[in-house]
Amino acid sequence: MIQENLVTIIPFSDDLAAPIKDLNLEWLQKYFKVEPKDEIVLSDPKKEIINKGGMIFYAKFNDAIIGTVSLIKIDNSCFELSKMAVTDGFQGLGVGKKMILHCFAIAKEKGIEKIILYSNRKLKSAIHLYEKFGFAEIPLESGIYERADIKMEKIIA
Repeated sequence: MIQENLVTIIPFSDDLAAPIKDLNLEWLQKYFKVEPKDEIVLSDPKKEIINKGGMIFYAKFNDAIIGTVSLIKIDNSCFELSKMAVTDGFQGLGVGKKMILHCFAIAKEKGIEKIILYSNRKLKSAIHLYEKFGFAEIPLESGIYERADIKMEKIIA
């Protein structure tokens, strides 16, 4: 069991381009498939997320990167919580919770008004986590991700 206070959240840096892809491929290949949109974003996260005004964060335990989450810019007031993954063996230990709370703090600091996300109801623990943090289901538009069957939003107060 890891102690939550031993996990630190650090921002993206050029030397950390690989973990976002590795961590996301791990769960995508386990539960779904890697879609073309995933491949584009994960192959060049700096260009596809950072350079477009988004942010990438990592959960670090000791010297290992064990989780990642991104805030992808939709517009100045709305960002998408995306590319969230925690490696096997560290799931259920509060790492996702810590990453979401970090994203909320950053959103408040930057004046972001709303965070949306896309998920799949099959990922019951993820949906439960999102609901616990105040995300509510809203209508899902088609064509975002094949695997997405639920869209949720959280208004940042």
